[in-house]
Amino acid sequence: VQLVESGGGLVQAGGSLRLSCTASGFSLDDFTLGWFRQAPGKGREGVSCISYNDGGTFYVDSVKGRFTISSDNAKNTVYLQMDSLKPEDTAVYYCAAQYGLGLTVEYDYDLWGQGTQVTVSS
Repeated sequence: VQLVESGGGLVQAGGSLRLSCTASGFSLDDFTLGWFRQAPGKGREGVSCISYNDGGTFYVDSVKGRFTISSDNAKNTVYLQMDSLKPEDTAVYYCAAQYGLGLTVEYDYDLWGQGTQVTVSS
C-alpha cells in the first residue's frame, strides 16, 4: 500500500508542471486525496484536495486560479496541474490519502507519498 508521486522538476517562473500521484495496493474509492508542500525552513502547507468519488475539489487561496487538481479513476491516479508558477511555489510536494474525509487539508492524513521536488527559478 503506497502512494508514488512524480512530475517534479525545475521550471522558470510563469511555467507549468504536472504532478502525478498513483496509488498502488489499494483503491482510492471513498478517499480524499490531498496535495501538500513544504518549503525549506517552513512548515507543511496543504495546497489542494479532491474527493475521489464525486470529484469535489478544494484549493487554498494562494494557488486558486493557478493550480488544478484532477483524478483518473481508471489509473487510480490524482494529478496537480500547476500553471503560472512562482518562485514561492518552490517546495517538496507530497500527496496524501485519507479515507472517508471531506474536502479539507486541515487534517493529519494517514498515508503519504515520498515527495517530489518542485523548484521555480526567477
